[in-house]
Amino acid sequence: MAFADYQDEIYLDGLRGVVPRFPMTYDDLEPLAQAALPASVRSYVAGGAGDERTQRANVTAFERWGLVPRMMVGATDRDLSVDLFGMRLPSPLFMAPVGVIGLCAQDGHGDLATARAAARTGVPMIASTLTVDPLEQVAEEFGATPGFFQLYTPTDRELAESLVHRAEKAGFKGIVVTLDTWITGWRPRDLGTSNFPQLRGNCLTNYTGDPVFRSRLTHSPEDDPKAAVALWARIFGNPLTWDDLPWLRSITDLPLILKGICHPDDVRRAKDAGVDGIYCSNHGGRQANGGLPALDALPAVVEAADGTPVLFDSGVRTGADIVKAVALGATAVGVGRPYAYGLAYGGEAGIVHVLRALLAEADLIMAVDGYPALADLTPDALRRLT
Repeated sequence: MAFADYQDEIYLDGLRGVVPRFPMTYDDLEPLAQAALPASVRSYVAGGAGDERTQRANVTAFERWGLVPRMMVGATDRDLSVDLFGMRLPSPLFMAPVGVIGLCAQDGHGDLATARAAARTGVPMIASTLTVDPLEQVAEEFGATPGFFQLYTPTDRELAESLVHRAEKAGFKGIVVTLDTWITGWRPRDLGTSNFPQLRGNCLTNYTGDPVFRSRLTHSPEDDPKAAVALWARIFGNPLTWDDLPWLRSITDLPLILKGICHPDDVRRAKDAGVDGIYCSNHGGRQANGGLPALDALPAVVEAADGTPVLFDSGVRTGADIVKAVALGATAVGVGRPYAYGLAYGGEAGIVHVLRALLAEADLIMAVDGYPALADLTPDALRRLT
């Protein structure tokens, strides 16, 4: 079934008097989802660093590129599939890690809902270290869709190794190491409400249930939750250096992907150290304000990667954004806030709708503009608008 068929489903439902339950655009979904979220979670999901200029720049960067239509191509059948780390995926889309996705669901189990949406759509989920439900339970919901585990590397190496080995055993297909969050950026929305979910004991299940973490405590997390939170706060952030990379490479045979790389020199160093994938991202503008839009960094990252897969996120809101990121060289394209808002407003079904809508739009753009396969989306297919 083509991704574009979702459009036909919606129109045919209309003939039976059934109108869509969920909005079709991000702009229409955002206020509904924000109204459904508790204030503390809303500020965490919606907010960015500083005055949020970089967050906005990530979104508007896509407006500077236009896809050139090609006619008489006969793009009746489109192939959006990609090869990634030895796996054939039905599309380039994936769900980027969101540390409070568990709290975005009305029942408080958003990690499980996201994993189930991945199973239903074939869109992989990168599960955060900061989940409400244990990583093992999240992995059980993936079905035939591969999942990846995102690691916030703690300063306790034994704990880091335990988390990675648990992810391996659970069946995750890759380890995504986030580099830009060993310290929390300046986030005025959260600061204005003195809100940091993990310091309130939220989303720490992967730590409190880990045997290594528990061995560092005098009392169990259940008996002394404040001590568990205090320990987590002490060991959470590891300011990794290139000297740490051989150790990270040595602790797993799974594909190792470094997230947060936006400079070509960093890409080359990562490749030299045996990294399997580069993840070009500026954390959606949540960690540092005043930076370059991630999309503007993507072409140089792809060039330096020289064939190594490049994952990308930051500012993706539409199917057109997916198409443009692929044309600029991304192997796979991640979406964050849109699926978080789909979850907040409509649960698992809301996520499924958001993912299917994004893919339908991308598929239809490729059909209308004459690009039958992702391989046809090259930088030559784009023109700079400003």
